[in-house]
Amino acid sequence: MLFSAVVVAVMATVAAGGPAVAAESVAWPRALEASDFRDFNPALADLGRLLFYDKILSGNRNIACGTCHHHDLGGADGLSLGIGEGGVGLGPRRSAGAGASRIKKRVPRNAPALWNVGAKSVTALFHDGRVEISDIYGNGFNTPAQEWLPAGLRGILAAQALFPLAAEFEMAGNPKENEIAGAAYNRIDTVWPLIAKRVRAIPEYAARFAAAYPEVRAAADISIVHIANALAAFQGLEWRSHDSAFDAFLRGDEAALPAAAKRGAKLFYGKAGCARCHAGPLLTDHKFHALALPHFGPGRTRPWDPIARDVGRMGVSDRLDDAYRFRTPSLRNVELTAPYGHNGAYPTLRGIIRHHLDPARAFDAWRPALARLPAAPHLDAGDFIALQDARERARLRARIDIAPARLSAADIDALVAFMHSLTGRESRFGRRGRPARVPSGLAVDSVD
Repeated sequence: MLFSAVVVAVMATVAAGGPAVAAESVAWPRALEASDFRDFNPALADLGRLLFYDKILSGNRNIACGTCHHHDLGGADGLSLGIGEGGVGLGPRRSAGAGASRIKKRVPRNAPALWNVGAKSVTALFHDGRVEISDIYGNGFNTPAQEWLPAGLRGILAAQALFPLAAEFEMAGNPKENEIAGAAYNRIDTVWPLIAKRVRAIPEYAARFAAAYPEVRAAADISIVHIANALAAFQGLEWRSHDSAFDAFLRGDEAALPAAAKRGAKLFYGKAGCARCHAGPLLTDHKFHALALPHFGPGRTRPWDPIARDVGRMGVSDRLDDAYRFRTPSLRNVELTAPYGHNGAYPTLRGIIRHHLDPARAFDAWRPALARLPAAPHLDAGDFIALQDARERARLRARIDIAPARLSAADIDALVAFMHSLTGRESRFGRRGRPARVPSGLAVDSVD
């Protein structure tokens, strides 16, 4: 018998082999294959790996891309809201810093996981999709840089890589502290040449760029586009994951999934309704949905908004229909990337699943103690202002795009087991790993 008795009772076997289609007509995805990913140059990925962990890209030379997307933390940082420029340490042990260099604001959203961001089906990045494939500005992308995005970027990952570098509270720093942060207050495209100038002043980088790019004959030829394309190649290859137990199952290995995970899969593609949004090989529909996750932190909203809140996709589109909607995350390696939600509202898979089952009730029951926020006495008083605003609470609670579902505790356990089956085997550690050193000579963050 191909499936357990419970699964056979509700599924019809696909004639061609492999997994089955649920009786509720929610299709199982096909297996994720190498052909689903964009092509990236391995030589550029090797260069991008060094840049990804090099703090030379930050305004004050004290934070790297890898600080908030670290190999040892599943490609994330383990916090609800990140501690960016000015912080000290790594992951859950990271502090808000001290004295004049302490952080001025938490990073508004949870550090998104990087698993499979190089897939061809990915057309928007960030929780609100503010970097997306579009020709609205004649350069192939809709981004905060609008028409000032530099030409020559090789795909959406390269476009995305530019924006944390120019963000004050992520990597750029305060305008009074360095020229990069100061330039960001002029116009965003004035930031990137300053970063490129830093990189090409390092002899080892000059040699590595010349070896990786035929058009780079001298250090002066290195531009921010070369840097962004190398970062994109690294991210696109490093975080590629399609070797989980579920992948093996989709390819026909019926024994790959334990009984609990199979039961969870049946629920996921059946009465739990998860696959309505978490569909396809990446387990995402790439769309935006409102789930009434509680407000906390500084949020992100429109420039003229007078209150601290997070309006989600509406902040990009200016459409009221998009209020409080956020991009459906892929569930690949989700076990490794707690806490969950666009602001990391839940520390466990069980918690975020329960929220999906009844968002309004979960919103009412949520308590600030669930958030993983490193203490910052100068910020703590403002962390939950939006949550205490009765009108804003009502607006957020009224915007829910999913219907409640009734599941037992055992059902939730089975869904958690299925989520664990989405964890990669060898790929969970990355393809190249964290470098021991970087050409700038600056320290490489480590949990040790």
